[in-house]
Amino acid sequence: MRITVLLIAVIVCSCARTAPVEPAPTPRPHALIPLPVSAQFDAGRHFSVTDATTIFVSPADEAVTRIGRSLAEIIGPAADSKPRVEPAGASLPAGSISLSLGSNPSLGEEGYELAITTESVRLVANQAAGLFYGVQTLRQLLPAMVEYEAARRPQQPISLPAVRIADYPRFEWRGAMLDVARHFFPVEEVKRYIDLMALHKMNRLHLHLSDDQGWRIEIRSWPNLTTHGGSTEVGGTPGGYYSQQQYAEITAYAAERFITIVPEIDLPGHTNAALASYPELNCDGAAPSLYTGIEVGFSTLCIDKDVTYKFLNDVIREIASMTPGFYFHAGGDEVKKLTTEQYRRFIERVQDIVQAHGKRMIGWDEVAAVRLLPTSIVQHWRPDAREASLQRAPALILSPANRVYLDMKYDERMILGLNWAALIEIRDAYDWDPATLVSGVNPRARLGAQGPRWTALGINFYRSPR
Repeated sequence: MRITVLLIAVIVCSCARTAPVEPAPTPRPHALIPLPVSAQFDAGRHFSVTDATTIFVSPADEAVTRIGRSLAEIIGPAADSKPRVEPAGASLPAGSISLSLGSNPSLGEEGYELAITTESVRLVANQAAGLFYGVQTLRQLLPAMVEYEAARRPQQPISLPAVRIADYPRFEWRGAMLDVARHFFPVEEVKRYIDLMALHKMNRLHLHLSDDQGWRIEIRSWPNLTTHGGSTEVGGTPGGYYSQQQYAEITAYAAERFITIVPEIDLPGHTNAALASYPELNCDGAAPSLYTGIEVGFSTLCIDKDVTYKFLNDVIREIASMTPGFYFHAGGDEVKKLTTEQYRRFIERVQDIVQAHGKRMIGWDEVAAVRLLPTSIVQHWRPDAREASLQRAPALILSPANRVYLDMKYDERMILGLNWAALIEIRDAYDWDPATLVSGVNPRARLGAQGPRWTALGINFYRSPR
């Protein structure tokens, strides 16, 4: 529940079944997360899925067909039989579910309209992404047994409440971050994180791929980054890394769910794993030991060496070439070993390299103090960051640590979690407004919000703390 609320703050069984089980009561609109633009329920009326229910999809559209099949897979295990998926014809029979593309300017590229009556379910969107998000709303409207086998009862009908919904996102950027550098997450766990994001209509996954404790992405021109730099993690337990093939698998899995991967290589600080892998990246030519603690600010690349920029060009080039999205996150936070002028020169040079490889640079809000290209993006995280700097940002992602950092404790009673930014009660996370957090910013420059999940403690949603 916590991940759902915090991340959004930024941002069908047979009539033939004989058991006299009543459909679930009509849900209230706030049961849908995020809350749609409008939702009008027809209390007491439901659509029931039967053995004859068919999902009809726009013909000759591969993405829409895939979305229809995914809906059938969701319903199938709890139904007597999995609904068939067929191309739509000129007319649709009663008792059917349809997913179709239309043309409604008010919905944009990610909006949808959903109409559920006792006779049919009709989902319409301008783009396949809108249909995908509409299916996530259907998932939330379906009974819990569809998602959770333990909730199923014999001969329990699957029904959907009658409702008319129109929905489209307020912000284009609805993100989550996963820190795989301090503790490594295997591919299947990253996919699970993607699934949770998709259910709540989130569309950006920021992967924190490097830090002092580990380097997690294969760079073929600098192989020791992973074989040595990726070998451990916080606490000294074995680390790991993603091969380029595995990274491609993650990006493809995310793309099928309309989620864009945003890779981050944190620079010039948070780089001990790289410094330990290649001595020449250090000003004294000596590689430090691998680091498994949680302190910050003690490491930096040697910014006056030419080899540093060859290294950066190779890393950014390889990651950019295998990342379909438009973004490359260059970090830029918590740099304590450089002067203001050194930091400025370094970030501006990295920005140019990112631009040369066809990506938009994103940086944590420290980069707002330097000269940024019109395409660059600032990710606001420090509650005390200077508004004057943020106001100059070409574009902003809002990730205030005292509202959306997912590793913060709820309150003083919590054993797990940190509290350096705040104790974040659910109401604190829910009530802030990304549109008003930083004054004096062009509304069009506010891309949206993102909830970072840092893993210095090794706590995640799938396994016990290490």
